[in-house]
Amino acid sequence: MVAHSGLITVMERACRKAGPRLRRDFNEVQHLQVSRKGPADFVSIADKRAEDTLIEELQKARPDWGFLVEERGEIAGDPDKPRWIIDPLDGTSNFLHGIPHFCISIAVEDPRGAQGKPEVTHAYIYQPLTDESFWSEKGRGAWLQDQRLRVSARRHLDEALIATGIPFLGHSNFAEWSRIFGAVAPEVAGIRRLGAAALDLAWVAAGRFDGFWESDLKPWDVAAGMLLVKEAGGFVTDYRGQDLARERNQYLAANDVLHSKLHKLVAGALR
Repeated sequence: MVAHSGLITVMERACRKAGPRLRRDFNEVQHLQVSRKGPADFVSIADKRAEDTLIEELQKARPDWGFLVEERGEIAGDPDKPRWIIDPLDGTSNFLHGIPHFCISIAVEDPRGAQGKPEVTHAYIYQPLTDESFWSEKGRGAWLQDQRLRVSARRHLDEALIATGIPFLGHSNFAEWSRIFGAVAPEVAGIRRLGAAALDLAWVAAGRFDGFWESDLKPWDVAAGMLLVKEAGGFVTDYRGQDLARERNQYLAANDVLHSKLHKLVAGALR
């Protein structure tokens, strides 16, 4: 058994409290697909219920910490203490349509990080249907259960499988995305859009995907996944290759060699 901090234990306990209910709700959604009313209202309730469970469990362990969560927004805590960044159901549209690809994402953000900026120090991404737990602590690597994770070792774009998110319903810039797609797609082995950015980044950390790009994401979509990729030996930057991904809301992730090649393609497409 790999040793980890008490914080990871707290995050794991919260996820395993919320996860079984999400599994049951997901099975119910599959039945609701054929109903006239449809499952949308039910899923929004499931999402909120999972968020309530996570907040309750995490507050028990760290009552003076604040939260940044999808449904409730910011919940104030002691400003000198870390805060939790939570997505109780990343991949809501998949869940809504009975597609078994979604997760719970939790990150710890310390306000006293490097260079005086807030910094994510712990991450936990849990896939309730597969019972996979991706977790990381700053400086201690990234893990899937007890297995150490490393980003893909591939070096050639024509062997690389790249994940992305496609703009929808006014989210993100479709013209910009199209230019990037037009530059990247002819050079790589394939592009996938699975609909859960946190899991996309966890899969980059695990070497299942060789790279990832997307923009216009929320902090709870990427906070945990970014730490996983970095601790697995990868890079996460903005589209210009700078360490300003969250500031510019642009995310480009891969190993060192593929990141350099993807960065040139993406930057060239945006000139």
